[in-house]
Amino acid sequence: MMLDSLNYIPQPKATNGELATHFTDLAPPLNARQAAIEAARCLYCHDAPCTRICPSEIDVASFIRNIHDRNVDGAAVGILKQNIFGGSCARVCPTEILCEDACVRNHDAEGQPVKIALLQRYATDNMSFVDHPFQRAPATGKTIAVVGAGPAGLSCAHRLAMLGNDVVVFEAQQKAGGLNEYGIAKYKLTNQFAQREVEFLLGIGGIEIRYGQKLGDNLHLKDLHANYDAVFLGLGLGASRRLGLTGEDAPGLVAAVDYIAALRQADDLAALPVPRRAIVIGAGNTAIDMAVQVQRLGAEEVTLVYRRGFDAMSATHHEQEIAKANLVRMVTWAQPREVMLDGLGRVRGMRFEKTALDDTGRLAGTGETFEIVADAVFKAIGQTMAEASLADPLATLLKRSGDKIDVDSQFRTALPGIYAGGDCVAPGQDLTVQAVQHGKVAALAIHADIQARNNAQPEAL
Repeated sequence: MMLDSLNYIPQPKATNGELATHFTDLAPPLNARQAAIEAARCLYCHDAPCTRICPSEIDVASFIRNIHDRNVDGAAVGILKQNIFGGSCARVCPTEILCEDACVRNHDAEGQPVKIALLQRYATDNMSFVDHPFQRAPATGKTIAVVGAGPAGLSCAHRLAMLGNDVVVFEAQQKAGGLNEYGIAKYKLTNQFAQREVEFLLGIGGIEIRYGQKLGDNLHLKDLHANYDAVFLGLGLGASRRLGLTGEDAPGLVAAVDYIAALRQADDLAALPVPRRAIVIGAGNTAIDMAVQVQRLGAEEVTLVYRRGFDAMSATHHEQEIAKANLVRMVTWAQPREVMLDGLGRVRGMRFEKTALDDTGRLAGTGETFEIVADAVFKAIGQTMAEASLADPLATLLKRSGDKIDVDSQFRTALPGIYAGGDCVAPGQDLTVQAVQHGKVAALAIHADIQARNNAQPEAL
């Protein structure tokens, strides 16, 4: 189990049933009347800024017009043809810095954007198709390998299947969905939503998923390259960055993503270890998700610590407000210096050094330190590539910038026939909606490149 390091920490006082009430929908859905009223607020701008800023190119004004006209299925198709993960993106996408920020109603006397995310959710939650809304093109006879069944890999697989190709997806875990299944706060994607969305996506046909297949372990890029017409790498970033401190491997210090995954997969929330006092190190959405969830499980004191100020946090202002509303204490301008251990070698807190910007604008320690007592420390300082996944002799030929794979605008890597997208590639902001777009664009490129290659081959005599 990923949380063996915390097995000495007590379980919550509350029952599973009581705890489950803390993980219901963060944003309750709109009912039909609320959706109608909200859709009527949209001005259906001709050159809609909400559409222009959407990473997955959803025609926002068009789908809202469909809701207004009571054509929910039409709205859903408009969303899903651009973003097959439209349902989860409606729940997890930072719309407050994308479409809703661009909404013209956000910039007049109202200052109240149309609730685009909730309308998108209304459409995808209430669609009712007899058959799958997307049909496959005639079979091409080509089969593409996709590594990773997260949003990028499955988006790529879905589009390739629509275009008439067969797809085999290789997934290391025992469930598909990637971060949607394992890495998002439980109160954002509730009630097995991630799995229902995967099942809907697979309904198009032509996609096979093989589980327990890990690149660099029982799966090798050279074999995929040899046996399939193309390969798409949607690897994500599977390893947690290290703090680089002595005591980092001590009991009580774990990666936030491991705890979140265990929480999302837990049948009994009351069986999870819950520290009385917890420290979360980081400033992104994962750090916020971790801090809020351990607080909701019953921790008495949760402190989130970040080395810079609030404005530099990658978590949006909206996410920061969620943390504050859940009584998470937030300490800025402080960096970890030492893991403090008790007599049994277990975490008892951390020593931090206060930070400031020096004369050149660089972050520097001030020399002043302070301590925070805690029973557990969760690090959420970012993910990196699991080196074993690219240790394959062929994979070592992929050009990389740091721990990210270099790709062109069509998500081709330096190796012909191998493509990559999602969190493992250099461009992007590690957003689900962007991973979906990467997979979609890569699929179009893969299909076009294979067809071009076929057309270029002389016919057999």
